Amino acid sequence: MKILESDLDEHFIRGSGSGGQKINKTSSCVQLNHAPSGIEIRCQKTRSQADNRYWARKDLCERIEDQVLGDKSKKQQAIEKIRRQKRRRSRRAKAKMLDAKAKQGSKKKLRGRVRPDD
Repeated sequence: MKILESDLDEHFIRGSGSGGQKINKTSSCVQLNHAPSGIEIRCQKTRSQADNRYWARKDLCERIEDQVLGDKSKKQQAIEKIRRQKRRRSRRAKAKMLDAKAKQGSKKKLRGRVRPDD
């Protein structure tokens, strides 16, 4: 899916949060509306308006990619990978893993310093 510049409605608004007088005076926060998908992005990662425009567009691309690809997106794959890593092991798998660790420990014990007999 192509994202056309004509489909984007861009506004610069005053940011919020810490930063004091500088944040209250400048409109560095970028708000992007993508009309075809209805996605709205607000970005205020840096104090630079140009940088925030870049990051907002990048976030918009990622959000649309997630919407189009669904389960196949990189973000979703990363989430699934973490879920698999955190999943509890079966008893059999756990026993196998602990057995392998015990074997490795016994191997490492043999690497100890050899003392001469007195």
